Amino acid sequence: MWKDWFFFSRSQQIGIIILIVIILALLAARMILPALTTHTVKKDNFETEANIFLDSLKSAPHGNYPPSYHYNNYAENRHESAFDKLPKPVLSRFNPNTADSIQFVRLGIKPKIASNILKYRKKGGKFRKAEDFQKIWGINEEQMQTLLHYIDIPAETPPPVAATTYTKTTKTDAVVELNSADSTILKQVKGIGSGFARRIVGYRKRLGGFVRIDQLREVWGITPEMYAALAPHFSIDKKYVQTINVNKASIERLKYHPYLNFYTAKAIYELRLTRGSLKSINDLKTIDILDKDLIYKIEPYLSFL
Repeated sequence: MWKDWFFFSRSQQIGIIILIVIILALLAARMILPALTTHTVKKDNFETEANIFLDSLKSAPHGNYPPSYHYNNYAENRHESAFDKLPKPVLSRFNPNTADSIQFVRLGIKPKIASNILKYRKKGGKFRKAEDFQKIWGINEEQMQTLLHYIDIPAETPPPVAATTYTKTTKTDAVVELNSADSTILKQVKGIGSGFARRIVGYRKRLGGFVRIDQLREVWGITPEMYAALAPHFSIDKKYVQTINVNKASIERLKYHPYLNFYTAKAIYELRLTRGSLKSINDLKTIDILDKDLIYKIEPYLSFL
C-alpha cells in the first residue's frame, strides 16, 4: 500500500492528506458538539427551572411576614443563593410570658431557642421583669440588649388583702413556735388566715425552717405593717432547722432552697468537684457570685459533713 503512494503525483498526495484531515475533523466534531450542546441545554434548563421556582416564592402568600422576608430573584444576583438571606428581625414590644414561637422568631430569636423558652414557661417558669429574660441561653449580648428595650411585662398586682388593723392581741395568749406550728395553730394568731398559714408552712419547708423571725418578711403577701403586728407573737426553736449537706447534695437539691438558684447551686457543686470536698463556709467565699449577704443568709442551712 505504501508503495502505491509513491505512484500518486504530488498534487494528488496533497489532496489525499487534505481529505484525511477533513474526515478526522468531522469525526472530532461529531464527538465534541453533542457534549457542548447537552451542557448548554442543561444549563439553560437549570436556569429556567430556578427562575420558575424563585418566581413562585415571590408570588406565594407570606402570611404575616413583612416584604423584607421576600427572596431576591435569581437573575438579579446569580452568585448569591436566595436561601442565604435570613429574614431580618421585626422588632416590636412583646411579653415573654405570653408570646408564641412565631412572634419570637419574628423578633430574630432562633426557633430552637424559642422552643426552649416555651418549654421553660410550660414547666412553670415566669419572667417577672425584663432582666429575667437574660437567663435564656443562646442569645448573644448585642441581640439581648436590643430585645430588652422591647420587653413589656405588665406589673403584677397581688390579690388585695382585706384591710385589717393588726394589733398585738392574738386569739391565744401563748406565743407560737414558728418551726413546729402547723397551719391550724398558725391560724390562732390574729391576722393569719388559711391562705397565709399555707404560705408560711410552704416557705418554711423550702427553707428548712426559720432561723430568724424577720424571715417572715420573705413570705409572699406579708406587708411591713402585718409583720410588725405578727412578730411579737412568734418564737424560734432552731432545733427544728434542717440543713443541706453541701458535699452530697445535687444541683437540683441546692437550687430548691429559696436563697439559691441554678447558677449559684452549680457554682457550689463545681467547686466541690474541684476540691473533692468542702470544709466550711469559708470555702464558699471563693465563689464570685456568692456575695457576703447571700453567704450570711445561707450559712445556717448548710452542713459540711
